[in-house]
Amino acid sequence: MTEPEFLTMTRTAYDTVAVDYADQLRDHLAANPPDRAVLGLFAELVDGPVVDIGCGPGRISGHLHGLGIDVSGIDLSPGMVAVARRDHPDLRFEVGSMLDLDLPDASLGGALAWYSVIHVPWDLHPAVFAEFHRVLAPGGLLLMAFQVGDEVRRVEHAYGHDISADAYRLNPERVLGQLVEAGFEPHTRLEREPADPHWEKTPQAYLIVRKPGQPSQT
Repeated sequence: MTEPEFLTMTRTAYDTVAVDYADQLRDHLAANPPDRAVLGLFAELVDGPVVDIGCGPGRISGHLHGLGIDVSGIDLSPGMVAVARRDHPDLRFEVGSMLDLDLPDASLGGALAWYSVIHVPWDLHPAVFAEFHRVLAPGGLLLMAFQVGDEVRRVEHAYGHDISADAYRLNPERVLGQLVEAGFEPHTRLEREPADPHWEKTPQAYLIVRKPGQPSQT
């Protein structure tokens, strides 16, 4: 079965930039108080193992690990996973797709999609959100971060390399509505203006939603 073109494009792009992406963003979180605040809130709220879906070189996974979270990562790009394993040898990273997570039902306390759904076409988001819902245990939390907007942008040069990948801006109201349709309850919604003109061209959004039910006591 032939995989969708966007998966091939995204994998190839991130394999190409993996090493330079990791180098250029290594200290980005340290200079971004809003990101750290949202991740800190998520870390305080979540209970149980967390998977960073679309983990890239593992910089956010590593940060959550430093906050005491049992975290592992999944990424479409083998190149990114190789860098994540190099930079965070004490954590577990696997190659995989958010369209079909190799995880048992209700196995996670939390899931993180940190600027990773942005490469998935809008019409596939309901399927992705249903997959996130499937792998979370009752009471589990999902944190998403993304650029705000309603357009798709073809990225042709990034991190010093020529590439080809589509980046989808997302409407927070639409995303939250789709998450509710997938079975989630809203918890926290934050939006902010661009803080660094070098990295950010649009407002940024963060959503935390919860899978209804009580966490298992076993």
